[in-house]
Amino acid sequence: MIENYNLFLLVCGIAFLFGTFFPILFRRIPISLPMLQVGFGIAMGYWWLSLPFLDPIENGLVIEKMTEFVVLVSLVGAGLKLDTPLNWQLWRPTMRLLLITMPIGIFLMGTLGYYAFGLSLGAAILLGAVLAPTDPVLASSIQVGPPNSGGEDKTRFALTSEAGLNDGLAFPFVYLAIKIAEATSQGKVVTSSLLWDWFTHDVLWKIIVGVLVGVAVGKLVAKVVFSDKASETNLSQGYMVIALTLLAYGFAEFVHSYGFISVFVAALAFRRSERDHDYHAKLHDFAEQSEGLFMSVVLIGFGILIGQALMSGIELTWRVYIVSFVFLLVIRPLGGMIALAGMDMQRNEKYVISALGIRGLGTLYYLSYALNQGFFDEADSLKLWIVCIIVILASIVIHGMTASKLLKLTPRPR
Repeated sequence: MIENYNLFLLVCGIAFLFGTFFPILFRRIPISLPMLQVGFGIAMGYWWLSLPFLDPIENGLVIEKMTEFVVLVSLVGAGLKLDTPLNWQLWRPTMRLLLITMPIGIFLMGTLGYYAFGLSLGAAILLGAVLAPTDPVLASSIQVGPPNSGGEDKTRFALTSEAGLNDGLAFPFVYLAIKIAEATSQGKVVTSSLLWDWFTHDVLWKIIVGVLVGVAVGKLVAKVVFSDKASETNLSQGYMVIALTLLAYGFAEFVHSYGFISVFVAALAFRRSERDHDYHAKLHDFAEQSEGLFMSVVLIGFGILIGQALMSGIELTWRVYIVSFVFLLVIRPLGGMIALAGMDMQRNEKYVISALGIRGLGTLYYLSYALNQGFFDEADSLKLWIVCIIVILASIVIHGMTASKLLKLTPRPR
């Protein structure tokens, strides 16, 4: 135990060192920090044979909790960034990405999973659901800047707001997959009553209540923070970020709604109070730093997992590679272009938004959460992990090398 603990501290130290010197050493090379950290993890997993083996199925609970916290902090940071007013016209691209692009991704990826990999119906829906959302963690580099830092261009705003909201909106489909897998494991058929219960509870109730809880928590916390007495003191941004995150998430989960939605909405509601106050920038900076620290450790762990899989001689079929690249290079861009058709935006803006659908730690969270329920068989679970890992790895490499170049094709902030 002591040996493994010290090894963990060493990994953390190297991960944080990468983050410290990355802007200096790699600013002119088309490589992202996640690429570097995952690459380091792969090398460690492949060559350092004394490392304990990371089995994603056996360690599902650890993966779930680690990725959950990183995503939560990322959602707070995303909500605190947005300066754009809550105007329907300005948020239309976001709504279209959520209501059109994401369902297209879920349906088409689920179909590929069912026919290409022989997944059960529940596992196929789960594959689509966990890969459909744009990741708020790895997509942070293509999001808008800190609060009150200037105008927000349509591209970065759409990607930031989409990443903030779709993590929660993908959850209904994760629950649908779980319900179908549970019914199948018990020898039952999928009935209309099961689907109606899913729609009324997992879609309507949990989304609506999650939004309401987020608004209430964000407004109440802002009222306290920006009160006359509180404004006279130097409030800790660290305590406040974690408090806002856990209050929104805890209350939402307590009333059986979606904590991810609540956390992002709470940050958004908090941001709308005293919009020009410099405290928003302080909160955002702490959230961004915290997200980067935890992300570094998780990404190196993700790389170690891949390196150990390569060392163990795991074989991947050509279908895994083809489906992964089809999803990233065809399905997501096509779904985005369909959703943004007819919008008052330049063609380059539509293309860049559609192309930069980054997949990452949110996918790991959803997948581990669903599999931890115990209703998916081992064969499906292994296939799901393999496909999702390859998609995330491909996304980190492809988007890490192209994101900055693609963003240069879009107009600067309005």
